[in-house]
Amino acid sequence: MACDRCPAPAVEWVRYSGDHLCRDHFLAFVERRAKRELRSQVDLRGGARIAIGMSGGKDSSTTAFLLSDLLRARRDIELIGITIDEGITSYRPRGIDAAKRICEVLGIPHRVLAYEETAGHTMDEVVTLDPGAIPCSYCGPFRRQALNRAAREVEADYVATGLNLDDTAQSILMNVARGDVEKLARLGPHEARQPGLVPRIQPLRMIPEKEVYLYALLRGIPFHDATCPYAERAQRGRFREILFRLEEDSPGTRHAIVSGYDQMRSLLQMQFPPASLRACARCGEPTAHEVCKACELRDRIGRIAQDAFAEPLG
Repeated sequence: MACDRCPAPAVEWVRYSGDHLCRDHFLAFVERRAKRELRSQVDLRGGARIAIGMSGGKDSSTTAFLLSDLLRARRDIELIGITIDEGITSYRPRGIDAAKRICEVLGIPHRVLAYEETAGHTMDEVVTLDPGAIPCSYCGPFRRQALNRAAREVEADYVATGLNLDDTAQSILMNVARGDVEKLARLGPHEARQPGLVPRIQPLRMIPEKEVYLYALLRGIPFHDATCPYAERAQRGRFREILFRLEEDSPGTRHAIVSGYDQMRSLLQMQFPPASLRACARCGEPTAHEVCKACELRDRIGRIAQDAFAEPLG
């Protein structure tokens, strides 16, 4: 099958649009949407320092390459890679190595911040101490806090993440299913600046996961192709399956979900404006409550660990 735009052979059939695209036209297709999304989310006319949350996987690695390409001519914009080490022995070290290599290739600094430094426990320890809990219920708050802290420490103006179209549509569906309208109103990308919080941008927000994967392969972008060993217990996996079936039956469903959400977003934000933040009484990080969620979980796992060590042997 030839490309719809030139005689070259097609490498991808975009089901939701019906287009058959060759390598060059597919790469341009992805790059054009990432550039449009970046411009719609943030005004970089005055320069900026952008921290890129880098796991070493396909999404964050592609984000780093795209931002480097799109902003190459902007000497007033600085990129820096940030990797959060959750402490998952069978998974994270290779991701860290991949992120370091990518930063070396792109010529940008790289910083690693570990849960041991922020949460006081690795995720392997958390799962061992609290086996009945869903690991992501700990990891989510720990990761958000660590990424924000790392970005603030390098004095970043924005944090770019690798969230793709599938991730975004799943998050919308999850919050609708839970009836959590307030959280729905506060999904990224973030437009308002709040004290202590570094705004997040998402250049891949309208690009499907499969296309991100293919783009990385066609461009020769190195990445760590693995799944977190604790992800199978996450609720997101069920919504991933639901969304996959919906998209198979009706191509374009993911785009429709996100586009529909975007049309409602301003109304949701009027109803649920950004919360007033204060410094957490325990760690000093910004929170809407006296104690932040990360500290609540840190206290919980600390109590479990203390009880475990206090139990008599035998």
